[in-house]
Amino acid sequence: MKKLLLVTVITVLGLAHVNAQDINFGIKGGLNFATITGDNTSKDQTVTGFNFGAIAEIKISEKFSFQPELLYSGQGYDTGITTEGNIALNYLNIPLIGKYYVTKKLSLEAGPQIGFLLSTKGGSQNYKDLFKTTDFGVNFGLGYKLDSGLNFGVRYNAGLSNINDVGSFKNKNGVLQFSVSYFF
Repeated sequence: MKKLLLVTVITVLGLAHVNAQDINFGIKGGLNFATITGDNTSKDQTVTGFNFGAIAEIKISEKFSFQPELLYSGQGYDTGITTEGNIALNYLNIPLIGKYYVTKKLSLEAGPQIGFLLSTKGGSQNYKDLFKTTDFGVNFGLGYKLDSGLNFGVRYNAGLSNINDVGSFKNKNGVLQFSVSYFF
């Protein structure tokens, strides 16, 4: 599956490079409000984390761009148990975002994402064996671009795959992201 993803990303980037009129590279960072949904979860378990990484925007036409990203993302959930507290799930995420510009500055964003679990931590324990190492999701959001290269965005990542690797429990990531990016 990882080989297929790599071939797909290289192909898309290669085709976009051939057809692209303009490519901009940048950096991105922001806040995450993350939770886990599914079995044995409650609504009051949101944790705050952060995201940062590298991005590129490949202009395909006047109204459409492709934006691949490589982001570190701090996610997780609040267990509701005082001794455990928050369970931190740290991912390397690769969103492949399509951007449609409603106006010259405002864009609607959507696209798939694959995440690779880097580490976990909760209390004094490592929970990595309890979670699958790969997570698939889909992103939906809005972006606003300034002429200076500064961009503001809000995005929701809805997990599509079960991240639980123990028993028959089914759980998925859910992350609301607020970010600021800068294109060089």
